[in-house]
Amino acid sequence: MDTGGMDRANLALALWLAKQGYPVRLVAHRVAEVLLRHPKVRFVRVPKPANAYLLGEPLLSAVGRAWALRTRAEGGRVVANGGNCPVASANWVHYVHGAYTSEPSGGVLRQLKGRVSHRYYVRSERQALRRARVIIANSERTRDDVVAATGVPASRVRVIYLGGDAERFRPVTAEARREVRASLGWPESRPVALFVGALGDRRKGFDTLFQAWLRLCARADWGVDLKVVGSGAQRDAWEREAADRGVGERIQFLGFRDDVARLLSAADVLVSPTRYDAYGLNVHEALCTGLPALVSRSAGVAERYPEALSGLLLDAPDDVDALVRRLEDWRQHAAAWAPHVAALSETLRAQTWDTMAEAIVDTVEREG
Repeated sequence: MDTGGMDRANLALALWLAKQGYPVRLVAHRVAEVLLRHPKVRFVRVPKPANAYLLGEPLLSAVGRAWALRTRAEGGRVVANGGNCPVASANWVHYVHGAYTSEPSGGVLRQLKGRVSHRYYVRSERQALRRARVIIANSERTRDDVVAATGVPASRVRVIYLGGDAERFRPVTAEARREVRASLGWPESRPVALFVGALGDRRKGFDTLFQAWLRLCARADWGVDLKVVGSGAQRDAWEREAADRGVGERIQFLGFRDDVARLLSAADVLVSPTRYDAYGLNVHEALCTGLPALVSRSAGVAERYPEALSGLLLDAPDDVDALVRRLEDWRQHAAAWAPHVAALSETLRAQTWDTMAEAIVDTVEREG
């Protein structure tokens, strides 16, 4: 699916293979419409009982193993994702469950489900990655997490960074930026900070950003508005709290959007105090548009920042005071950082989805 993160990366690989003329079998709960229409793609749909991933995972694993064995017997190659399917082939890891435990939220049943799901995913992940012939990680951080969580030798893990859409996510002219802001109803005179991430739990660090924004908005000199892109179980609660705390006009919740590239081209900074991100495609895409991005130093994408942009990195995602200082630094040093952000943008945009897919296929053919 083209919904961002790992789904967007998987779509890019499958689409590149199909366009190169390879027959592609996709074993999944759902796939993007563009793949369903492609004559080289065969979709093996796996049911998801009660629309629950935890109930669908055993089915996905069983069906995936069966098709993997058949595909290898026919001389094909197999790429699994994480703990979805324990097969002796290549495994492309987008997230390491053994590296992060989300704090339980919601009612008792929801918290119990979260704990059971996490144990299941950690166990499945360890089994699948130990069996894989080669593991493809989306960052050095992910490689280190895989080794620490599963005990597989580092020699079996290859790092291939995520690609991107260099045309969709690119710097725009000042005139184009003004036009986009006008179409969105954003005043030209007020800077905009953007948060892009799920609001289902605390992993993306919105709670830290919210507290930092309360402190900044208490000051008369903080003339920056925050736009929040994302949905999740906690979105309505955050919107109510913003209104209750008197910052409802300074924090706007936009929900799920399919025009993130447009929003990035109109914003002034992205803020991502994430507690865990194997990579961080939202930050990558912001940088590709030439937007400075504040992100936790522990996120995989942070390892691509040059020393000149270390002032954009957050050492502790729970540290509200530090985030306030970093946002103040951004206001003060944005102009000085701009050429370094532009250089990083150019570097990241050179790695397209197609070049990423080619690197993965080369690795799979040699080692998978």
